[in-house]
Amino acid sequence: MKTDLMRFLASAAMVTLAMASAAKAEGVVHVYNWSDYIDESVLEDFTKETGIKVVYDVFDSNEIVETKLLAGGSGYDVVVPTGPFLARQIQAGVFQKLDKSKLPNLSNMWPDIMERLAKYDPGNEYAVNYMWGTTGIGYNVEKVKAALGADFKVDSWDAIFKPENAEKLKSCGINILDASDETFAISMNYIGKDPDSKETADLEAGGDVYMKIRPFVKTFNSSSYIDDLANGDICMTIGWSGDILQAKARAEEAKNGVEINYVIPKEGTYMWFDNLAIPADAKNVEEAHAFINFLMKPEVIAKASNYVQYANGNLASQALLDEEVFKNPSVYPDAETVKKLFTISPYGPKEQRVLNRVWTQIKTGN
Repeated sequence: MKTDLMRFLASAAMVTLAMASAAKAEGVVHVYNWSDYIDESVLEDFTKETGIKVVYDVFDSNEIVETKLLAGGSGYDVVVPTGPFLARQIQAGVFQKLDKSKLPNLSNMWPDIMERLAKYDPGNEYAVNYMWGTTGIGYNVEKVKAALGADFKVDSWDAIFKPENAEKLKSCGINILDASDETFAISMNYIGKDPDSKETADLEAGGDVYMKIRPFVKTFNSSSYIDDLANGDICMTIGWSGDILQAKARAEEAKNGVEINYVIPKEGTYMWFDNLAIPADAKNVEEAHAFINFLMKPEVIAKASNYVQYANGNLASQALLDEEVFKNPSVYPDAETVKKLFTISPYGPKEQRVLNRVWTQIKTGN
C-alpha cells in the first residue's frame, strides 16, 4: 500500500511537473522595440531562464508606435516609447499601470533617472527606463576634414546648421534624424528659443533652420543611417549617441578605414529616455512583467548597454559596464555637460499638427 501510494504520488508529481514545464514553454511575450537596440543573446537568455518565447519586432519612429497604440489591438505586450510620447500615451489611456509587486528588480534602478522620467510618468507608475542618451552630431572624421578644412572643430551645431558648412558637406552626405519632436527642440535651442516651446512662431523658426540647409541634405532617416555612416555613404548626421557609437564599432570591425566621432555640441542638446511600458490591451501581462523584470537585472541590462553603447537607468548595473562604455563621456556625460541637456514635454494635438506640417514641408523641400 505504502509503495503503491508512493508510486502514485511520484507519478502525480511528474505529471504536475510536466504540465508546469509545458505551461512554462507555452508562454510568449510580444515586444516592440527600436531597431538595433538589444543584444539578441539577451532575448535568448530570457527564454532559457523563463521558458517564455520572445516575439520581437522593431520600429524606427515614435509616430509608428503611437499610431498602432492609439488604434488599439496592437498585439504587443511590451513597447518602448520615448518620454514625451509616453506622457501623451499615458493621458490617452493606452498603457496599464505596472504591478510593482512583480518587479522586484525595481530596487536596482537609478533614482536620478527615475526622477527625470517622472516628468513624463508621475510617480513612475506606467514605465521603467530602458536606455537614455543624447542627440548630437556623428561624423566621418576624414571626410569632414576634407570638406570643412583640417582646422575645423566639430563642437557646435554650426557644423551642420550653418548653410555655408552644410553646402560643403553636401558632396559627402548629410542625414537628419526623422524625429521632428527632438530635432525641432534642438534647432529652437540653437537659435535662442525655448527648446520646449509650443508656440507656432517658434516651431516655424526652428523649422526654418532645416529649410535653409534642406538643399544640402541627402536623407532623413532614423535607422539605416547607422550603416550609412559606418560605410562612408554619409559624412555627417544628427543622430542618437549610441547609434553613432554603433556605427563607429561597425566601421572598426569592418576595417574599412572609416573613423567616426560623436559630439554633444557646446550649445547643449536633447536628453531622451526610452522606456518599457505595457499596453492596456496586452494579452500576456504576466509575461510582460517577467520580461521587464529580467531586463532590470544589473548583469542583463549591462550586457545590453555594452552591446548598444547607450546609458541605462539601472544604477546597480554600472559596476558591470565595460569601461569603454561607462567612462565614455559620449555615453555617460560629465556633470558640466548634463547641465546643458534639456528635455521636452508632449505636444498637444494643435501643436503636433503644426509640427507635422512644417516637418513635411522640410522633408519634401516645398
